[in-house]
Amino acid sequence: MTKVALVTGASSGIGESIAAHLVESGWTVYAVARRVERMAALEARGVIPFAMDVTDDASMVAGIDRIITEQGQIDALVNNAGYGSYGPVEHVPIDEARRQFEVNVFGLARLTQLVTPHMRTRRRGRIVNISSIGGKIYEPLGAWYHATKFAVEGLSDSLRIELAPFGIEVVIVEPGPIISEWNTIARESMVERSVGTAYEHLARRMAVMFERVDTPRMSSGPEAVAEKVLKALESANPAARYPAGKGARAIVTARKILPDRAMDLLIHQAFKG
Repeated sequence: MTKVALVTGASSGIGESIAAHLVESGWTVYAVARRVERMAALEARGVIPFAMDVTDDASMVAGIDRIITEQGQIDALVNNAGYGSYGPVEHVPIDEARRQFEVNVFGLARLTQLVTPHMRTRRRGRIVNISSIGGKIYEPLGAWYHATKFAVEGLSDSLRIELAPFGIEVVIVEPGPIISEWNTIARESMVERSVGTAYEHLARRMAVMFERVDTPRMSSGPEAVAEKVLKALESANPAARYPAGKGARAIVTARKILPDRAMDLLIHQAFKG
């Protein structure tokens, strides 16, 4: 029987690549995002796209109901929807901070709530949460984004234990630097919210560094994450977490080894100009 997967945030970048990799591997794939028109290429490859807003409960409920009605099952949920909006904690509006949590954490959690009863009834299913190395390390001007990814890590670890007795496996994928729209959004928001403040000089330095990293020499393509997601879904015994892309494993390992003061110094030196 063909396995059925739901991939969120599939209109570009990592989500688009995940959906493409899964359908090519024989999965029935539902790909969702707010902008359906951007998923025409996926539809041409056999993916089933439709609109879903992970900040709107009715949209999520309707989406899960549709898949169950059409397929009778959901074997995998890939929670990929998310974004990184940067800026000084002092100046990022609290409404924007809340929105990042709504998209990056609460949307993920609500979809998990909605698929869990169906997976539990069949006593099988996998939930793959796209976190980030940003769920292990930290940067100035990225506090709200990192807070959401630290939350995803903790939520996923708890869920892994909570859902295991019902045959539901929870896996975390932690991308490193990936060439995508994420980098552009992060650096533009960082500068925009810092202009005319005490943080402007730091923001402009960081934006230059972010732009330098956003190249094939220093970052991986989104397919690096898609390959790890496919591995997480098709391995008989998946790992709890998979770093993905250039430098991801090294960065995660360094964070395990280095004490906080040493990590602080490394990050300070990286952005010193």
